[in-house]
Amino acid sequence: MVFEHYIYKSQKKLRCGYTTGTCAALAAKAATMKLLGGETAERISIMTPKGIPVETEVVDLAWEEDFAQCAVRKDSGDDPDVTNGMLVYARVSRIGGRAIEIDGGTGVGRVTRRGLDQPVGAAAINRVPRQMIAHEVEELRGQYGYEGGIRVVISVPGGEETARKTFNPRLGIEGGISILGTSGIVEPMSEQALTESIRLELSRLKAEGSSAAVIAPGNYGEEYLRKKLAGLEPVTVKCSNFIGETLDHAVVLGFEKLLLVGHIGKFIKLAGGIMNTHSRIADARLELMTVHAVLAGADSGTVRELMNCATTDEGLEILERQGIMEQTMNSLMAKIGFHIRQRVGEQVWIEAIMFSNERGVLGVTDGADKLAKTLLEAML
Repeated sequence: MVFEHYIYKSQKKLRCGYTTGTCAALAAKAATMKLLGGETAERISIMTPKGIPVETEVVDLAWEEDFAQCAVRKDSGDDPDVTNGMLVYARVSRIGGRAIEIDGGTGVGRVTRRGLDQPVGAAAINRVPRQMIAHEVEELRGQYGYEGGIRVVISVPGGEETARKTFNPRLGIEGGISILGTSGIVEPMSEQALTESIRLELSRLKAEGSSAAVIAPGNYGEEYLRKKLAGLEPVTVKCSNFIGETLDHAVVLGFEKLLLVGHIGKFIKLAGGIMNTHSRIADARLELMTVHAVLAGADSGTVRELMNCATTDEGLEILERQGIMEQTMNSLMAKIGFHIRQRVGEQVWIEAIMFSNERGVLGVTDGADKLAKTLLEAML
């Protein structure tokens, strides 16, 4: 029996799943029932923070007098989550005192850098999953009349290998995956998990004393930085398509200097104030290039050529042939500068560099070279 909860996105019906945090709470509940009450649960259910109940099968139950352990299989629904199908184990044991202790075992990462959800040295089991686990254990402790302490250890076999496919190594979480989730439910194609990872990376930088960050949408930007601005990698954050939300997070966290570096295929959209550069949100690349080419003196024939292009690289060839490349790029960068400054406000020094793989730097905002030099000097 699969978890049956659906949402609609992009005209598709998509099945939701549940988070690793929900799996940990489910497993902890089933193991506690066995340890304190001697009850063997074949299926287990909890209410998630989102108010949606989740029920699933309990697997691999084992127990002795002083502990009980079992697992729940992660179900990500229609979301392409790398943790889908993994077993999340909870081992529950009695301890002295009254505390409910929660820790991570094999396959659960450890925090090695400041600024994340948990302190350095703690298991990467985030705040809400910890609350969910503690809530289920506390309820059962009362139900069975047990007044002692409980220790819960969450493990995920294969978690260390899977974590290499996530943001964890970059964030400073080593040795495994994180136990995550604020709602308890995984919504397919959710942007929340990715933007939260971006926020955490910015938070880590800030906690390590940096008031400046370089923001690059993807691999092209990182490659450019390695070649042209070597030395800025330690303060570089990949933002994928979420430029606007990344800027918002940076402002809230108190960053004072931000340098955006990106390929024209995404960055040209900023000239139209498009801060989520995914093609399903908006794709005005050639329209923006054409408008600024007109401002640079393009004739009607050039306009038609540009509007018939399939890629920005093709458009650049036309601009170069017509001798209006520099003027068009200057016009675009002026507008990009306007929109990014509007987004962050006057308290942040923000600049942008736009490039193409074949032509290198295409344009910069007025203070970009000065800001890049300032950041490089600060890294020495």
